[in-house]
Formats: sequence, C-alpha cells, structure tokens
Amino acid sequence: MIMKPRNKFEKAVLAQSKQLRTIPRKVSDWAFRECIEHYAYRLPKGRTTCMDCGHSWLMPEQTENCICPECKAKLKVRLTYERKLQQKQYFTQLTTSGEYQVLRMFLLIVEMEKGCKTKPYVLEIGHYWWNSQGRKAVVAIQRVLGHYIDTFSFATPLAIRNDNMAYNHIAYAPIYPQSKAIANLRRNGFDGNFHDIVPTELIPALLTDPKAETLMKAGQYSMLRHYLNRSFDMERYWASIKICIRNGYTISDGSMWRDTIDLLRHFGKDTNSPKYVCPSDLKAEHDRLVRKRNMQIEREELEERIRKAEKYEQEYRKLKGVFFGIAFTDGTLQVRVLESVAEFAKEGTELHHCVFTNSYFLKKDSLVLSATIDGKRIETVEISLKTLKVVQSRGLLNFNTEYHDRIISLVDGNMNLIRKRMREAA
Repeated sequence: MIMKPRNKFEKAVLAQSKQLRTIPRKVSDWAFRECIEHYAYRLPKGRTTCMDCGHSWLMPEQTENCICPECKAKLKVRLTYERKLQQKQYFTQLTTSGEYQVLRMFLLIVEMEKGCKTKPYVLEIGHYWWNSQGRKAVVAIQRVLGHYIDTFSFATPLAIRNDNMAYNHIAYAPIYPQSKAIANLRRNGFDGNFHDIVPTELIPALLTDPKAETLMKAGQYSMLRHYLNRSFDMERYWASIKICIRNGYTISDGSMWRDTIDLLRHFGKDTNSPKYVCPSDLKAEHDRLVRKRNMQIEREELEERIRKAEKYEQEYRKLKGVFFGIAFTDGTLQVRVLESVAEFAKEGTELHHCVFTNSYFLKKDSLVLSATIDGKRIETVEISLKTLKVVQSRGLLNFNTEYHDRIISLVDGNMNLIRKRMREAA
C-alpha cells in the first residue's frame, strides 16, 4: 500500500525526490572498493584467482594477503574449492536536492564467480529529507514484515513512508566521504565530518538545537556525541560547558565528564569554576571522586548498620561478655575478641565479608576475633566454642592474606585463654 503525502511539506519532498539523478559512478565504485571484502581464492597446489577481475596466477606459498597482478586489487587469500561468493552491504551518500538536505540509502549487491569479472549492482532503498528548519520526511521502498528488520519489497515504488527501524538501521551504514550540505547546515558548523555520530541524529540536531550547534562549532565532539546518544537535561550542565569552552578546554569523554560534574555537585563544589570543571586529567579526577563517593556510601551504610544493630547489643553481651577483654599478640599481629555488634558491622564493612550481615554475633557456639596490624584489620577469625578449633579465618573479600597461617597459629597458641574463661563461667 502506497502512503500518500499528508501535507504540503511531504508533497514538495516527494516531487523533489523525482529530480534525484541515478547514483554517480564514482560513488558506486567507492562502495565496491571500500564496503565489501575482496578475495583471492587459492587451490592447494597454488592456482589462485582474483574474485574481482577473474585473473588467475600461480601462488607458490600461502599468504594472508596479496595483490592481484592484473587489477592491482588488495585481496585476502582464502584456501578453498568454492567458486562463487555473494556479498551485500548498505551504504549512504549525503547530498542536496533543491532546498533540501538528503541522505540517500543504497544496497550494494556483489555476485563473484571464479574466472569472471565481478559486476556489482546497486539498489536504492530510499532517502531521508530535511528542510532548513530540520523538518524530516522519508521517501523509500516498502519494508516487508519478517524475521529480519531490513527486508524490503524491491518492486514497490519510492514513496512517502513512516520512519522505522529498517531505514534507521541503514543510516548507520558506511557513508561516502564526499558530501554536499545546505547553507543552514554549513552555517551551523557542519564541515563534512560526522565525528562518529549517525547522520540522522547529527543533521536535525544541528538544524534545530542551538546547543548542538555550539558544541559542534567549539569542537566539543565527544560531548556532542554523548548529548545526542543519551537522554538527559543538558541545561543542568550548560553553564559548566560554557566555562570549558571559554577556557579552551576540550572535553575528552562526554559521559565521564558529566559524571564528574554530578559528583562535584554532590560534594558541594563550584561547577562554575574552571578549577573543577576543567581537570587536566579527567579520568584521574573522575576516579578520585568515585572513590570518595563510594567511601561516603560505605560510611553511611555502616552508620545505618550500627543503628539497626543496637537492639542486639545486650543479647551479644549476654552471650559473649565472659570473653571480653581477651587479647594477645606476637609482636606484630594483635588479636582480640570483638566486644560489640557495632564492631561486627565495622569489621564486615572494612573487609567486605558477611561476619555482620550473616549475624555471627548471634551464633551461640561461635566466638569471633579480629586480627590487626597497627590498627588495620587483616583477617576475621571464627572459633568453635564446642571444639575450641579455628573454624575459619577470612581477610578482604574472604581471601586469605599472607598472614593467614601465622594468625591461626597465634590463635591456637592462645586457646587456653578462652578455655580458662569458659571454666570460670561454668
């Protein structure tokens, strides 16, 4: 079913689309050379054929690449008995027609047969049209519903179509490097370089969005790319971006810079100051702020854990109070019994294990000790009060440290202190 133009703009676009010429030979030649793979098919005894021109020659040794002696094409060498190869690739061309900016979309089909010169052919899928105000229309052949998004009915005429995933998918295809642009697009900063931004996003943005225009003209390509690829309130960052532009600072990573600004704002820093928004090493500053924020979160979580654990303090003291005060050392390692639920929370938070979250302070037959060096927690030790044996000793993230065996030996050597307290309590 052919979709009729719904307004004057679409009628004008459809009429203008009929003025487009067939694809220039230089464009199709570029697509053939740059958008597909080129092969030399080699037989085990060395007979090699260029799949581009059909020339055959003897190649004594297998190589990864070669150059055809006849047509001078750069080829990938494939050891095979195959005789035929088909390749398909979409490509695009940015041009103008009348007052409109046009992105033309093509399908390159290449049928290669051994001994024959390849004759590629090109089918036009359609085109995107924009006027100088950024208004868009799509003229294309019909998409067919099916398993693949890019299935088309090539017998249908070029007509006004609703934009969809199929046409949008093709817009990401390789683009012919020589482009034409309407005056408004050139005025707003477009110089033929898309800076890894898909044309269907960059073109309307430059025609309609002053912020996109400013970023383009200022050379802030990473920030522009991030802005167009992500949905966020640019106004929150615009004052800081203008500071960067005024100070000649190029944002190297738009996503990372935005995260950095969010973190600076969280810590109450002045995001209108070049000192903060123009870091000499963006990654280092970003990572420093992330670490600082993570430490803050850990402190907040620890405080919340301690608050929730207060109700267990009396119960823990009743269960294990008899062991409070037990401590011993070998001169370097210090080992002591944890004497509050709050200490369990600190131990678990610092070493990132489950001594607090799994409520070891409520285990009747376990006694938990902390091994430290100069106040720094090294490992957490659990002792069975039934067997008076070390059940486990865990360091950061539950890994054993270089002091593991030494800690267990120290605890085993002082088990009499625990045994004595148990006898006194009996």
